[in-house]
Amino acid sequence: MSGNRADGRGALPRTPRLNRRRGLSVVVIYADDLGFGDVGCFGSEDIRTPHLDQLAADGARLTHWYSNSPVCSPSRASLLTGKYPVRAGVQEILGGRRGTVGLPEQPTLASQLRDAGYRTGIFGKWHLGTATGYGPLDRGFDTHTGFLAGCVDYYSHIFYWGEGNPVHDLWQDGEEIYDNGRYLTEVIAERAADFITETASQGDAPYFCYVPFNAPHYPMHAPRQYVDRFPELDPERRIMAAMVSALDDGVGRILAAIDAAGQRENTIVFFSSDNGPSTETRNWLNGEEIDYQGGSTGGFRGAKGSLFEGGIREPTIVRWPAVADSGQEITEPGLMMDLLPALLGAVGVPVPEDIDGVVPGWAGGSGAGERDLFWEYGPQLAVRRGRWKLVRSPREALGGPFVLDEMLIDLDADPAETTDLRAREPERTASLGAALDAWAESFGWDPSPWLPGSAG
Repeated sequence: MSGNRADGRGALPRTPRLNRRRGLSVVVIYADDLGFGDVGCFGSEDIRTPHLDQLAADGARLTHWYSNSPVCSPSRASLLTGKYPVRAGVQEILGGRRGTVGLPEQPTLASQLRDAGYRTGIFGKWHLGTATGYGPLDRGFDTHTGFLAGCVDYYSHIFYWGEGNPVHDLWQDGEEIYDNGRYLTEVIAERAADFITETASQGDAPYFCYVPFNAPHYPMHAPRQYVDRFPELDPERRIMAAMVSALDDGVGRILAAIDAAGQRENTIVFFSSDNGPSTETRNWLNGEEIDYQGGSTGGFRGAKGSLFEGGIREPTIVRWPAVADSGQEITEPGLMMDLLPALLGAVGVPVPEDIDGVVPGWAGGSGAGERDLFWEYGPQLAVRRGRWKLVRSPREALGGPFVLDEMLIDLDADPAETTDLRAREPERTASLGAALDAWAESFGWDPSPWLPGSAG
């Protein structure tokens, strides 16, 4: 394995063998607000993640893998649809300015695998619609245990935030359930592991197990057994470490269920996060006007809500039988929307033509060379082409001020995005700017709801 360098540079992987086999099961584990620097195999020196580290040793680290958005809902929409958030119909956190109800009806990774004979289950956070007709069972999942909104208390499973009254938010297959006092990260891992065990025991039908943990999203809750693992850390970092440690144990439980079912060589496992770490004051729910710094971006600039690397570059691991060589580092840039075509192609399910994602080279596809990767969130825009990135109206974190108009970055030489190279590279700036303009115009990009004086 290459070193844990923050810039992610390393030797390109060998050309992988194609692995298109019907019957491969799929497990997608999605963390919530996890920083690039909060996982051991991605460089964390103070948070220990032995199960994720072993997964990386058995598979591959994707060191230039991105979420499609720096916030929750749009990122999840891209994962399930293979489309940019704006084309999936979810541009921002649900309940925000645009008033989106939920993920519009369309083929999803779950529905397409279910149509191909897979048993499909989701365990954890949905955040793609709470209204009737917008839940997980309406978008391709056979079974669901978890919550529908953006976050809940880890023990009472109550949603406290927003303008409405607190509401209990824990469900199983459309019915409200109560598991008061149990730490939700452990509940999610237990239900996912049980799904794998039960499905494997019922016969040869493959499964798609989607596990969107809510950890380490606020509120900052963790049982003492995890907090006590990190007595040397300061309070903010300690609670983050405890929550990530619980998440790591949950991953270990899921991997153990795969092994116990004899499914290791027949199961694709993919791990990533929806966006970078949060700096929101509501992490502590105490009203103090502080910037929470419990999560680490691993040296990248920005955080959740930002189109700098810290908001969108995610710690990502894949264990893909007969494709990814054990312990390798893959530096090919990719977006969460690429996972859908990669997985469908791997298991022999036709890939829809109307998606934006492509099959990466590491998944047996031809790759896309130096294709342009785009992002949009509020007035922020960004494009990456190879080592170069152009960002417009960026902010450092969710809710923060917009710090500059435009910036050109060489990510190979400057992964922390400190130096603007527009003056030195005018032609490159113009080319990337034109591509970004064309992409934004293709969906009628409108930043006005976020401009000063807007009532939105």
